[in-house]
Amino acid sequence: MKKIILFSLFSLTSCYQVERNCAAYKTGNFEFVQEIEGVKKTSTFTRNDSLQIESFNGKQDTATVRWVNECEYILQKTHPKNMQEKKAIQIKILSTNDKGYQFEYSFVGESKKQKGFVTKLK
Repeated sequence: MKKIILFSLFSLTSCYQVERNCAAYKTGNFEFVQEIEGVKKTSTFTRNDSLQIESFNGKQDTATVRWVNECEYILQKTHPKNMQEKKAIQIKILSTNDKGYQFEYSFVGESKKQKGFVTKLK
C-alpha cells in the first residue's frame, strides 16, 4: 500500500514542471512594477545580450548584462554614483509565461533575495 501511495505522489509531482523559456526574455522591452514605501513604482528597460538601459523616475541608467547561464545574469551599472550602485545584482529567472517572467534577485554575495515579475512589452 505504501508503494502505491508513494508512486502516486511521485507521478503527480513529476507531471508538473515550471516553464522556463528564458531565451525569449534575453532581449526586448520590459516593465517592472514594485512597491516602494507603499507606493507602486514602474520602471521600463530595454535589454540586448550585453546592455540594459532602464528608465525610472524620469532618469535613465545603463548596466552591463553578463549571462551566467540560460536563466541567470548579473547586472553591473556602467556609471555608478556611489558605493551602493557599484554592487552588482544577480538575477535568476524562476519561471516564464507568455506575458513575462518571475525572478529573484539579490546583490552578489548576499543571501537576502527578493522576488518580482517582469512583463515583456510588445
